[in-house]
Amino acid sequence: MATLENERVLLSPLSLDNYHQLLDVAQEKDLIYYSPSTISSAEKLQDYVKVALDGYHNKTTIPFIIYDKSKQKYAGSTRFGLINWKNKVLHIGWTWIGHEFQGSGLNKHMKFLMLHYAFETLEFEKVEFRIDERNQKSRKAVEKLGATLEGLLRKDTLMNDGFRRSTCCYGILKNEWPSIKTTIFNAY
Repeated sequence: MATLENERVLLSPLSLDNYHQLLDVAQEKDLIYYSPSTISSAEKLQDYVKVALDGYHNKTTIPFIIYDKSKQKYAGSTRFGLINWKNKVLHIGWTWIGHEFQGSGLNKHMKFLMLHYAFETLEFEKVEFRIDERNQKSRKAVEKLGATLEGLLRKDTLMNDGFRRSTCCYGILKNEWPSIKTTIFNAY
């Protein structure tokens, strides 16, 4: 499994050996409010990790634990998911970071590493992001990365409280990456 790193963040493989580093962060209120998953207890977090690892063994996910190098703390988790190796399309999502890390620039560093890996190492053609229509904070963050809103899946996901959410579909194409890389991420 890949390890991705720059001066700010280390994304290393999430496992049953390291997920306990996230127990405190996972307990934060409303951290994954817009997710159909739950991580509100040690058992539920472990189940969440097991699902991610099952996906890894089936070659449909690559889950990471996030370490903020500037704060020297574990910040949360993210993953590549719904990986379609034939069509060269994957999703970046299942991302949650503690409140103290939000708005700190950590997410942008993470997403750069993941986009760079998806387009330049895996040589995928498209990266998608799927976000609850109500989650304005995440939608704005993805839009700042240069992703294009491609459509809305109406009432497609059942949430834990019984609500059926609609999901915004965003995407970045491989041919858009060089421009996004140099303008939004100021990288070469």
